[in-house]
Amino acid sequence: MEEESSRLALTAIEEIGPATEKRLKAAGFRSIKDLLVRGPVDVAEATGMEMDESVEICNKARMVLEELGVIDKSFVTATSLYERRKEGQRISTGARNFDDLLGGGIETRAVTEVYGEFGTGKTQLCHTLCVMVQQGRSQGGLSGKALYIDTENTFRPERIVSIAQARGLDHEKALENVIVAKAYNSAHQELIIEETGPVIEEQGIKLVVVDSAVAHYRAEFLGRATLSERQQRLNKFMHVLVRLAETYEVAVVVTNQIQSSPDAYFGDAARPTGGNVVAHTSTYRIYLKRSSGKNRIARMVDSPYHAEREILFTLADKGIADVGD
Repeated sequence: MEEESSRLALTAIEEIGPATEKRLKAAGFRSIKDLLVRGPVDVAEATGMEMDESVEICNKARMVLEELGVIDKSFVTATSLYERRKEGQRISTGARNFDDLLGGGIETRAVTEVYGEFGTGKTQLCHTLCVMVQQGRSQGGLSGKALYIDTENTFRPERIVSIAQARGLDHEKALENVIVAKAYNSAHQELIIEETGPVIEEQGIKLVVVDSAVAHYRAEFLGRATLSERQQRLNKFMHVLVRLAETYEVAVVVTNQIQSSPDAYFGDAARPTGGNVVAHTSTYRIYLKRSSGKNRIARMVDSPYHAEREILFTLADKGIADVGD
């Protein structure tokens, strides 16, 4: 572990001397992974260094991580990618039907977006995943902890307790393994995600939840005049999540709100907020809808390889579950 830390230390890059290391650490960059996740623009803005120097340092950081096998090399065969994906890790949702929709569960190194109107089970799914990730591989987990970024004051520790108890788990241990960060505005939300890297490594985080990703931006940037700035900020935030998922090999789940599309004359007028920015950066998009009683419908809306189809699940004491369980 110590050897790996030294190989990922900022000073592993030749161009980073004691003075530059001090500036980077003061700006919140603690390892080479942080440089890759936040990117050259962030490095330049946070430290005041020239953009050319920042780009060079970030490129060197990527080369180091490629050599260590942390990330894929720039040019690889499809065969090697296929083999690596077969070794990929997944987190069970707690319901066989839902897992089947996702090809085995929530995927690491990917961003999964879940959207729907209120009461469709988005937050229930997030709470269930926080418990499921803690279990061993044979039970559908990754023996890891969860980081829950709460932007809408929806996290409830009592729900973690009830889900853990219903699944026969130690609820005290379950609570201890969920790290909660409450974001009070969009700027605070961005700051939290920038500081997430060291927390992931120190705490053994395998799941990062953002519930919800767009709420603060939607509330703070009102009217068409602010739309451009909102989308730029949101775009940057989503791309940091993508790089975070890949670099630290964690599963990232974001929830999203919906809005009515005025030009939809037929069919479902509900559209996820955030526009193309969120659509293009999410690896998988799942739409949750109400069915009858506690039953809900999950539809795979967008995926690089999954079929677009629907499944039925229910909300129970143990969180997300199959109908009839």
